Amino acid sequence: MSPELISILVLVVVFVIATTRSVNMGALAFAAAFGVGTLVADLDADGIFAGFPGDLFVVLVGVTYLFAIARANGTTDWLVHASVRLVRGRVALIPWVMFALTGALTAIGAVSPAAVAIVAPIALSFATRYGISPLLMGTMVVHGAQAGGFSPISIYGSIVNGIVEREKLPGSEVGLFFASLVANLLIAAVLFAVLGGRKLWAQGAVPDGGDADGTGDGGGSSGSGDAKSTGGTAGTGSGSGTGSAPSPGPTAVAVRPGPGVGGGLGGTVLNPARIATLVALVALVVAVLGFDLDAGLTAVTLAVVLSAAWPDDSRRAVGEIAWSTVLLICGVLTYVGVLEEMGTITWAGEGVGGIGVPLLAAVLLCYIGAIVSAFASSVGIMGALIPLAVPFLAQGEIGAVGMVAALAVSATVVDVSPFSTNGALVLAAAPDVDRDRFFRQLMVYGGIVVAVVPALVWLVLVVPGFG
Repeated sequence: MSPELISILVLVVVFVIATTRSVNMGALAFAAAFGVGTLVADLDADGIFAGFPGDLFVVLVGVTYLFAIARANGTTDWLVHASVRLVRGRVALIPWVMFALTGALTAIGAVSPAAVAIVAPIALSFATRYGISPLLMGTMVVHGAQAGGFSPISIYGSIVNGIVEREKLPGSEVGLFFASLVANLLIAAVLFAVLGGRKLWAQGAVPDGGDADGTGDGGGSSGSGDAKSTGGTAGTGSGSGTGSAPSPGPTAVAVRPGPGVGGGLGGTVLNPARIATLVALVALVVAVLGFDLDAGLTAVTLAVVLSAAWPDDSRRAVGEIAWSTVLLICGVLTYVGVLEEMGTITWAGEGVGGIGVPLLAAVLLCYIGAIVSAFASSVGIMGALIPLAVPFLAQGEIGAVGMVAALAVSATVVDVSPFSTNGALVLAAAPDVDRDRFFRQLMVYGGIVVAVVPALVWLVLVVPGFG
């Protein structure tokens, strides 16, 4: 048995044990990385830790730390109320506002995880307050980021178009952008219909002074929920994906005034701590988008400044960082790094590229891109798969424009997976939810996307022979 096949079988065993024995999948993955890396790949500790996602670790810790402080001092409550006023109380519009916001950020040049890191905590705090499905809100944010992710001036678009030019393939910058935009927009519409959007429309507007779940206290929510082990038990999750958040009834209940709360939807008053937190959030956006600073390091720095100025508000914030999620994601990605170091990813791609039937090779490459990207860098996978597709694209039987677009969509639309950067950010940012359940919902939904979307984009973009 080849080392590459052994490494894949070990990954399957990790999934089976994690889902049947309620063991944190990240811890299992670290053990697997140690075993496979040492015994099969002949790697030392440095080689194994080369795959540790240090940048993602800092992003997860930094962003959840900053927004835990924002929840503790009531800043997210203020943002939620302001969002409701912006759409005249129509809660059903907020998921689309978040979709459009993240799409606009990535379209003008933000890295997808940076946009999700900025928007997801606010969106999910809103979802908890108004009884919207966290699965709906989280996936709308991620799909919004990918909808704008391939504009000609975006990071993803620039990278893919650069690869196409370097490989001397026919390309269409606008075609690539619209393929991703339309695919994610259609998925978002389906999600909105299936995960409670119609009921939100039926509710109409939240009355002035109203709070859909009746629990708003204006003084800040209790934080991000307990840090339960993720990646535990198997399950499909319910269709609504509401976690532990209560679903609102047709009639909104008035907010119970709490400390620092006035009347109306925007009644949460701004005190110095909340003003400083809002300034910190704006500074995070400007630093990441305007100066290309690291989102995680910037967020940690801003959180430390707020903690030093208002220690009482942030006393419990470190404990509310989703540490089990951090373990889960870092462990799995470390094992994926071992797979890349061993050449397992390249081995699988070359095996598919050698198939003599171009259309079959095309759909298999789309599936490889989707499966691997669910656990690894989407850009890295596209950078590897597009060159692998060059030999059979050169035969002229497959349209290069359609194939590149299909690979791009397949490799990015799966970023809703809780093992990807965007999915991990959504999982870590969700306040007051059952994290085990939310993890399973994201994993099941990510599995559905992996199973369905590559075949659909292959059918729509590759089979007709575009380009």
